Amino acid sequence: MDRINHYKTISELHQKSGFPPPEHPLLSLMTCRELMTYSVGESRFTSDFYMIALKKIKSGYVLYGKTRYDHDNGSMVFVKPRQIIEVSNVQFAEKGFLIFFHEEYLSGHRLHEQIKKYGYFEYEINEALHLSPSEERIMWDSYEKIRTEYDNNQDEFSREIILTHIDSILTYSERFYKRQFVNRSTNLSGTTIRKFHEALNRYAANGQLQNQGLPSVHQLADELSLSSRYLSDVLKLETGKTALEHIHIYLVDEAKNRLLSSDHNIAEIAYQLGFENPPYFTRLFKKMVGLTPMQYKEQHLN
Repeated sequence: MDRINHYKTISELHQKSGFPPPEHPLLSLMTCRELMTYSVGESRFTSDFYMIALKKIKSGYVLYGKTRYDHDNGSMVFVKPRQIIEVSNVQFAEKGFLIFFHEEYLSGHRLHEQIKKYGYFEYEINEALHLSPSEERIMWDSYEKIRTEYDNNQDEFSREIILTHIDSILTYSERFYKRQFVNRSTNLSGTTIRKFHEALNRYAANGQLQNQGLPSVHQLADELSLSSRYLSDVLKLETGKTALEHIHIYLVDEAKNRLLSSDHNIAEIAYQLGFENPPYFTRLFKKMVGLTPMQYKEQHLN
């Protein structure tokens, strides 16, 4: 099994990659030149810092999560601390940039909590953000402002200014991902919803509910070759409900059918649907229907 290095400091990552030392121990910026080849770290690695990258790859590869990412027209990717990544012999087709910032750089700042709300840090490389030329200019503008502050003599205002521009990149990324979902809704979101429900139906039809228990978002996302967070975000944007909420709706609909079409008691139906704990099934049912399973059955059979 390949060794996975862990870098606690950005300086250590720079050293292993053959880069000059960073100007700041908790922050690093790299403007990647066209046609130059870059590798980051040694083999696969994790770290205690975030990475934001804008790149157009000509050759080489990035391994992120479970996905190997080769050539692409251009995109942004986002990596959070302790995610596995490998960047090997990547040659850029056009100029790109990399931003590394340690999680400690956010301590005491509002972005420390806000960054956890950006779901795309949970996405995999095949769910990268694809930018239009105008969107790319916006990202470069924010990056150049960070670069100007980073390269000049930093003072007590520098961290706030830099984090404001990083936050701007992240906020724009949230907006552009929403645009990406909408633009691809006919061939991604609509298809994803259909395939998600098909996967749920197969899970039940194959007897997996009773044999393996409740399906997880992770299991279903794997079947659709998506990350869990990306799946939930696509479904949320398209339907207003997350993947977990869709699972719950499916289970309750199945429960309603079985309550009215069989003589099984509440506990038996709960076990058939994958619930190890019948009281949990009852609580979920009541939360979504407004009645307990028994009340629902009595109301509809009387």
